[in-house]
Amino acid sequence: MQNKGLVRLFAILFGIVSIYQLSFTFVTNKIEDEAAVFATNEIADTEEDYVSKRKAAEVRYLDSIGNEEVLNLGVASFTYNESKEKELNKGLDLKGGINVILQISVKDILKGLAANSKNPAFNNALANADLASKNSDETYLDLFFQEFDKIKGDTKLASPDIFANRSLSDEINFQMEDEEVKPIIRRKIDESVISAFEVLRKRIDKFGVTQPNIQRLGNSGRILVELPGAKDVDRVRKLLQSTAQLEFWETFKAEEIGPYLGALDQKLAEVLDQQKEDIAQEELEETTSDIDSLLSDIGKDSLDVQKSNPLFGLRVSGGVQGSPILSSFATKDTATINGYLKSKEAKDLLPADLQYARFVWGKVSENEETVELYALKTNRENEAPLSGSVVVDAQQTYDGRSNPAVSMQMNGKGAKAWEELTGKAYTERGNIAIVLDDIVYSAPGVSKGAISGGNSEITGEFSLNEAIDLANVLRAGKLPASADIIQSAIVGPSLGQEAINSGLMSFLIAMSIVLIWMVFYYGKAGIFADVALVFNILLIFGVLAGLGAVLTLPGIAGIVLTIGMSVDANVLIFERAKEELTKGKGVKQATADGFNNALSSILDANITTGLTALILLIFGTGPIQGFATTLLIGIATSLFSAIFITRLMLESYIKEGKRKLDFSTAITKNLFKNININFLAKRKIAYVISGILIAIGLFSLATNGLNPGVDFAGGRSYQIRFEKAVSPSEIAEELVAVFGSAEVKTFGGDNQIKVTTKYKVDVEGTEVDEEIQEKLFTSLQKYLPDATTYNSFVTGGEDSKVGILQSIKVGPTIADDIQKGALWAVLGSLAVVFIYILLRFRKWQFSLGAVAAVFHDILIVLGIFSLTYKFMPFNMEIDQAFIAAILTVIGYSLNDTVVVFDRIREIINEKGWKGGVNTNLALNNTLGRTLNTSLTTLVVLLTIFIFGGESLQGFMFAMIVGIIVGTYSSLFIATPVMFDTLKEKGAIEIAKKEK
Repeated sequence: MQNKGLVRLFAILFGIVSIYQLSFTFVTNKIEDEAAVFATNEIADTEEDYVSKRKAAEVRYLDSIGNEEVLNLGVASFTYNESKEKELNKGLDLKGGINVILQISVKDILKGLAANSKNPAFNNALANADLASKNSDETYLDLFFQEFDKIKGDTKLASPDIFANRSLSDEINFQMEDEEVKPIIRRKIDESVISAFEVLRKRIDKFGVTQPNIQRLGNSGRILVELPGAKDVDRVRKLLQSTAQLEFWETFKAEEIGPYLGALDQKLAEVLDQQKEDIAQEELEETTSDIDSLLSDIGKDSLDVQKSNPLFGLRVSGGVQGSPILSSFATKDTATINGYLKSKEAKDLLPADLQYARFVWGKVSENEETVELYALKTNRENEAPLSGSVVVDAQQTYDGRSNPAVSMQMNGKGAKAWEELTGKAYTERGNIAIVLDDIVYSAPGVSKGAISGGNSEITGEFSLNEAIDLANVLRAGKLPASADIIQSAIVGPSLGQEAINSGLMSFLIAMSIVLIWMVFYYGKAGIFADVALVFNILLIFGVLAGLGAVLTLPGIAGIVLTIGMSVDANVLIFERAKEELTKGKGVKQATADGFNNALSSILDANITTGLTALILLIFGTGPIQGFATTLLIGIATSLFSAIFITRLMLESYIKEGKRKLDFSTAITKNLFKNININFLAKRKIAYVISGILIAIGLFSLATNGLNPGVDFAGGRSYQIRFEKAVSPSEIAEELVAVFGSAEVKTFGGDNQIKVTTKYKVDVEGTEVDEEIQEKLFTSLQKYLPDATTYNSFVTGGEDSKVGILQSIKVGPTIADDIQKGALWAVLGSLAVVFIYILLRFRKWQFSLGAVAAVFHDILIVLGIFSLTYKFMPFNMEIDQAFIAAILTVIGYSLNDTVVVFDRIREIINEKGWKGGVNTNLALNNTLGRTLNTSLTTLVVLLTIFIFGGESLQGFMFAMIVGIIVGTYSSLFIATPVMFDTLKEKGAIEIAKKEK
């Protein structure tokens, strides 16, 4: 090998850089362990309080040393905070945290651009686009344009009451045609999504999570947000979905609204009095009257009060003269009160001076069960006198009573309007309501005259985190439209730690087995291969840390799989070197020829596998991208380690020509020698066997189908752990009664289940998520320890490890997109590989054989999953991880097939076809390598299957089946199909040979 000095230099540099990159991870892990030990000294009265205080103590400890030097490398030193930014990123499945995909509402943006137009054609087109979007791949904007074109008649997009309005007058005028307007609207939509992205990014940057990830996904208006380590799910949801619609309104006083509410109360009582007195209570609750439906949830004991005072009977306290608070009500009664205020009776009684009054609720304080009702002085356009768009800065502060508050600074325009608004309130002794997203946070009076300078403060019984988040939201700006969570994954920290433990165990066991096997099979050469393998692992983790890539549980699987596949290059080299030794060559020459002869096969095999990983990286999301990333990095580092590092060590060992190197041991020396199996003669039997297996699989797919996970079917799934073993069927009966549909399966141990439901899957918002969690907690409470609270159940119990360990939500729209992305990933990888093999082997028959073998493998894996998913003791859902397994099988099958094809090409070029004789020779010559690599990889996969944890078992099972079938197909499907379609095969000679 030439340039040995350069290779040695690069190897040393790569090793040093990898150790440097990983040093930050070692340091931060050590410090965080010290923080955990420090925190255990915290004492509290209850276990839950202990957990929360311990976590707070850890944070305090880490904050206190954040700027202290913790790593000194001589030429540079780093603080803990700096080291934390450089450590190896761990994904949600390893660290716990939150992963969501947000859909920015294009409909809201369109309505905003059209100034909330009342144009019938515009609004009908929006409604039709809503319906069409449920069954279409096209963007919402394209669907809106299509629907508008169908119904517009003479109406144009540039109508004064649509887009040719005052706010867009600089770009759109009423003389423009629709085709001129559409590009402008597209650009405006894109700008709004970019604006939303920036707003979210600024909010997340201030959230305090280390190594957050936010990405815009294509042009669909979707934004991916990953927050590893985030534990407060509700806080994150509110932060991400809050539109931050800040408004300042004048308010009515209690005495101004009181007479109207009294009249409404009497009118509602009259309506109830009209009901027949002899109607039974059950019939009364079922009547179709609007008023009766509003009272359906009222307790029987208070029914008489509600009949005489339907509205005031629900009051907890009345309004005070001069106060903007009209009354206080129980939070559970707000829906009923809203129904009263929106009823026909309420509208008929509304006096002229109150026609623009808007009733809104105040902020519900923590642990409070009552909420205040306010009335805002609105106008015909329902536009606030002052909005949050004028806020240029906001900070979390404290009010005069040392309670958390938010101070704001307005721009010049806002300062002037604020001075006018506060001056008017001072003169009229009125109040100004500070309203955020239709909730009154406070409604202070103005006691010292107009406020100049644009400074203001929001108070309202905030917790510290609420005040911090509100300040962040106001400072970052408001979202241009609502943001709905269409996909989410929440992983508890205890599950993440278990994943690290199981992943690490599978990694160490698999690596140990491979290291021992290489020495057992190849002797001293195996030792050199092992050193290269360890160096390869160091490079993989170093590159991951250096690139800032995220290590996930499938990523660990990718690394462990790389261990199995990385020995393949060394196996190819050593097998070829053994062949050269058999020909009588010296060790030095045999080694050199072994490397040279194996290089083509190594490159072809790794490039085909790399192409499938690249397709997976493009079409996959989240953890699956982590798998593809580590596999791609592993392929690159494996090639460098096998081709250069192993060769460097081997040539250094034998450079004087005196040392013996057999590339085998006494036990393995004669294995796979003098094998002469007539593979082609058995191809018809193989066709029949494969045909039967595929037919059975297809029949099962048509009758049993597969078990689609929420990734493909949509819905919500929850991984829940209990203290003791539970019965899935018993729990399923209870949850079906609650949700209408629910699937419950054992997941891992008999004290752990996976609940999947499609309950309200089409409904967005945090309210639905909270509703489902509350129903789960209520339904499962009898199976939980008595000390389990709702909060500990939802967060997975932290230390107790009881409750929801992981939750996933996938909306129906994105589920369709995931299905299509998976299909394109499979088809794309097949197309790319077909083209590559065609270019390398110059005959389409080789490509056909390879693709036929891959289709064969995929169909058999799908068939086995269809036949067995109902009784296997582990999860066999078809999800994105399964697609990753299929693509890995494709890559591995192609790897095997290409090595065989490469040897066929080499022998045929040297000796000609001679019927099937030389084809069989090539298959026999590569048999040792095929079985050796397959066995090594299978051992690795079985190790992960057994020790890697239940979340990886279905994923590993698919790959185990795929590796077995792929090894078979490379020998009995790919080569025979290639052979049967070639005209040069020599039909007469092969026919004679078969006889």
